Amino acid sequence: MKYKSLVISSILLMLTHVAHAEQIGSVDTVFKVLGPDHKIVVEAFDDPDVKNVTCYVSRAKTGGIKGGLGLAEDTSDAAISCQQVGPVELSERIKNGKAEGEVVFKKRTSLVFKSLQVVRFYDAKRNALAYLAYSDKVVDGSPKNAISAVPIMPWRE
Repeated sequence: MKYKSLVISSILLMLTHVAHAEQIGSVDTVFKVLGPDHKIVVEAFDDPDVKNVTCYVSRAKTGGIKGGLGLAEDTSDAAISCQQVGPVELSERIKNGKAEGEVVFKKRTSLVFKSLQVVRFYDAKRNALAYLAYSDKVVDGSPKNAISAVPIMPWRE
């Protein structure tokens, strides 16, 4: 019983560091007579552990009746672009290599088994952050992915 509560507590603690996205726009790609159209959605999120880095993710969103009810599975197509929007401040966890390959964003793309994730890597040698977007699925994930890098440079106004 103690083990079960420890696992649940650990999962909840990990989820607190995952950013939440704000939808900034969308475009329709396929007209659907019943239910919402298929679309490409553009969302923005700020890295929860790196001050002044914002990432923009575009992803496919399935419409139709199933999509309108939240039962459809979105495709694994996504793109990402991350930008420095002010002076970058890395947390000590990142500087010390304790946040290597950390999930910074996760969005459900099917009812239960599939999600879009963004993972951050710190490249200390080149003084840059790399953000990898990919889709995973419990049984069969997708090799489709996108990457964006943010050089950590002095900020000029």
